[in-house]
Amino acid sequence: MSGGRATGKEVTILTGNAEVRSDNLTLKADRIEIYGKNNQLVQCAGNVWGQEEAKEIFFRTDSMHYDRKTKIARLEGNSTLEDRKNEVVARGRLIEYDDNAEIAMLQIQVRIIKDNMICRSDYALYQRRQKLLDLSGFPVVHKKSDEYHADRIRVDLDTDDVIMQGAVSGAIKE
Repeated sequence: MSGGRATGKEVTILTGNAEVRSDNLTLKADRIEIYGKNNQLVQCAGNVWGQEEAKEIFFRTDSMHYDRKTKIARLEGNSTLEDRKNEVVARGRLIEYDDNAEIAMLQIQVRIIKDNMICRSDYALYQRRQKLLDLSGFPVVHKKSDEYHADRIRVDLDTDDVIMQGAVSGAIKE
């Protein structure tokens, strides 16, 4: 552990199996830097793992920036967000999660898995409370043996309904 307390530049750096607990959130990483007014900002790097056990949310990523005041986390690199309550696993290269609104924005090589459904796209918006998933950027949904393509796809994760907009195509097998 190292740190500095110069006025306006307060910082604490934890290295090697670092762990931080804030409210209901637990973070672990190779390196954790805590800085800003009232230690508001947390930057994690290397083997980042986190959980908010009360909400049943778990994640892994290469690096993460977290604002303790706004409760917004930005996961960068190979990132996985697991919502065990809704049985959803979301992967992407960039995930921004707003804990207050319970909304995740995913970008780049997005994959979302729930039961027998696999969704792929360049962009996705996951609304956890509403159990809705909006896909854009060449979205494809594989549901059982069926395959759906469209310009935009909305999936109701509660009912598994797939709603397509724009140029729609697919294959439905009996």
